[in-house]
Amino acid sequence: MSPLSAARAALRVYAAGAAVVVAQLLRRCRGGFAEPAGNNDRKAEEAVRKIKEETLNEKVEFLYCDLASMTSIRQFVQNFKMKKIPLHVLVNNAGVMMVPQRTTKDGFEEHFGLNYLGHFLLTHLLLDTLKASGSPGRCARVVTVSSATHYVGELNLDDLQGSTSYSPHGAYAQSKVALVLFTYRLQHLLAAQGSHVTANVADPGVVDTDLYKHLFWGTRLLKKLFHWWLFKTPDEGAWTSVYAAVTPALEGVGGRYLYNEKATKSLALTYDRELQRQLWSRSCQMTGIPDGTGDAD
Repeated sequence: MSPLSAARAALRVYAAGAAVVVAQLLRRCRGGFAEPAGNNDRKAEEAVRKIKEETLNEKVEFLYCDLASMTSIRQFVQNFKMKKIPLHVLVNNAGVMMVPQRTTKDGFEEHFGLNYLGHFLLTHLLLDTLKASGSPGRCARVVTVSSATHYVGELNLDDLQGSTSYSPHGAYAQSKVALVLFTYRLQHLLAAQGSHVTANVADPGVVDTDLYKHLFWGTRLLKKLFHWWLFKTPDEGAWTSVYAAVTPALEGVGGRYLYNEKATKSLALTYDRELQRQLWSRSCQMTGIPDGTGDAD
C-alpha cells in the first residue's frame, strides 16, 4: 500500500473513532450510560445479577484458548465438549488493534487471523452444541463484537491477508467488516435451518482498555488525560454485549447490529448476500472446514 493510501486508511479510522468519542462525550454530559437491565426487563436484570454473583464468588471455570492458533481452538472445543454441558451464549470478543504487520501461528495476517478467522472457526466448531442447547422460546445466542471502525473498512477478497498492501488501520477495519458479514451470513443459515440459535453483532463504542498501545501517540496521550470523560469504562463497554446475550427483547431475533443496546444500521456493503457468501466460503477454505451451505441464498 502506498504511503498516501495508508495515510487515508489511518485518517478514516481516526475519524470514525473521533465521531464515537464525541457522541460518548455528549451522552456523558446528558447523564451518562445506564445499565441495560431496566425496571420492565426483570429477566435480563436477574441474568446480569447472576453473572455478577458467579464471577464474584469464583464459580466461573476457565479453559485456555488461543484464538491465534487453529490447533488451540480445536483443543479448546474438544475440552469443552468433554464436559457435556449446554452452551447458551457464545460471545466472540477477543482481538488486537493496529498491530504491526505480523502473522498468527498458522500464517494468517494477525488482524484477520485472530480477530476474524479465530472466531469463525470457534463458532463453527461449537454450532452443534449451540443448536442442541437452544429450544423454542429460549434460543442459544452468538454475540460477535465488532466496532464503529467497520464503517470505514473495506473487504479485499483478492488480498484478505494484506500481503501486497498492508496498513494496520485498514487491516483492523477489514477484520471488523468481516465479523459483521460473518454474523449476518450465520444468522441467515441458522434461520434457514430452523435452528433455535440467533446471531447478532455488538458495538461496544470506544472503551478504556489496553488495546491502544499501537495507536498514534497523540491518541494515546488523549486517552491518558481524558479517558475518564471521553471513553467508556470496561463495564459500560460490555453492556451492549450483555444486553445482546440476555435481554428477552431479542429472543428469537438475529441479524442485528447493536450499539448502546439499540439496533442500528451497519455499513451498507455488509448486507450484500453475495459478499457474505463469498467470505464464508473463503473462510471455510482457510480454516480447513467443509462449507456445507451448498447454494443457499
